[in-house]
Amino acid sequence: MTETTLNCLDDDAMVTAAQAGNESAFSSLVDRHRCELQVHCYRMMGSFADSEDLVQETFLRAWRHRESFAGRSTFRAWLYRIATNACLDALSRHSESRQRAASPSTTSPVGSATSPDGSGHNSDSRAFSQGSSAAEVFWLQPYPDRLLNIAAPGDAEPDARVVAKETIELVFLVAIQHLPPRQRAVLILRDVLGWPAADTAELLETTVASANSALQRARATFRTLLPRERRHWRPATPPTAQERATLRRFMTACETADMASVAALLREDVVQTMPPDPLRLEGRTAILEAWTPVMAGPNAWGDWRILPSRANRQPALANYLRRRGESEYLAVNLDVLRIEDGLVAEVTTFGADVFAFFGLPERL
Repeated sequence: MTETTLNCLDDDAMVTAAQAGNESAFSSLVDRHRCELQVHCYRMMGSFADSEDLVQETFLRAWRHRESFAGRSTFRAWLYRIATNACLDALSRHSESRQRAASPSTTSPVGSATSPDGSGHNSDSRAFSQGSSAAEVFWLQPYPDRLLNIAAPGDAEPDARVVAKETIELVFLVAIQHLPPRQRAVLILRDVLGWPAADTAELLETTVASANSALQRARATFRTLLPRERRHWRPATPPTAQERATLRRFMTACETADMASVAALLREDVVQTMPPDPLRLEGRTAILEAWTPVMAGPNAWGDWRILPSRANRQPALANYLRRRGESEYLAVNLDVLRIEDGLVAEVTTFGADVFAFFGLPERL
C-alpha cells in the first residue's frame, strides 16, 4: 500500500489495514500520537530516557496485540492504556534497582561546592542539607522544549492540548514522582488528561469507586508536596518580557563572574537541587558561598560560557567551562530555572549527560 493510498484512508480503514499487518498503516497511526505518549510516559517516570524507551515499548506491544483492538474506544485511548501499563510495569521493575543505583554524580555542577579535582571539599558543609523535592527524585531528568513543540502529523490537536498544560514543569514532575504508581496514573489520567472516571477505571482494570478513591488520596497527598504558591495547575503562558530580561542579566552576570549581580537576581529563599546528588542548597547565602569559589577569584575554575535553552516549559542554561590553559569550552551542566517576579526562585542542575537530549554540543 503506497503512501498516497494511505493518505486517502479514513481512520477506521487505517486501523483495519494495520490490524491486517500493514506496517505503514500502523506507523502512520501511532506516529501521530508519539509526542503526547512520550510526555505521558515522562510524567509517569520522571526520566526522559525512560520515556523514550517506554514509548517504543508501547508501540511494540501495540503491534504485537493489534488484533485485540476492538474499537470500543479510540485508537488513541487504546495506546494510552498500553503506555500506562508499560509504565506501571517498569515502575514495578525499577523501584528496587533505582534505590540500589542511587549514587552521587561525578559531574561537578556550577552550584555545587565540589572542587575541580572532584574532592568534594567545602569550607562550610552547613550550606548543604538533606531535602525533599528534586533532591529525593534522583532519577529525574529534564525534557527538552524543542520536542514538546513538535506537532503530531495529521492529528496535532490532542498533542497541542495535552502538552500545553502547565503540568510539565519540574515542580509538578517532582511532586508526581512521590505518589505511589497507581495513584500517579489516576492523577495524570484524570487531572492532566481529563479522562472520565469510567474510562480511567477501565484502563486500570478496577472499579469506578476504587479509581475515585485513589484520585482523592492522590490529590490530598499531591497538594502537600507542592510549594505553597503552586498548589493549583496553571495555564501555560509564553515567557514574559520580565522573565526574558532576568534571564539575560543572569547569563551575563554568571559569564562575567559578577557575583554582586548574581546575588541581586537570586530570591532570598532560592533553592538549588542537583539530581542525582541527594543534596540541597537553601537560600541566597548558601548558594553564593558555593558558587563564588567556582566562578570568581584567584581559584576560579576558568572562564564560563552559557547557551540559552528551554526545558519543561522553563528557561534553561547550558554551562560550558574553559579551564586555565585550555582552548575549548567543555560542557559541565544544565541549569533549569524557575523565575518568579523577576528573580530566580529555584535552580535544578543536571549533569552534562543530558546535553544530547537537547541537541547541545559537548564543546564550544
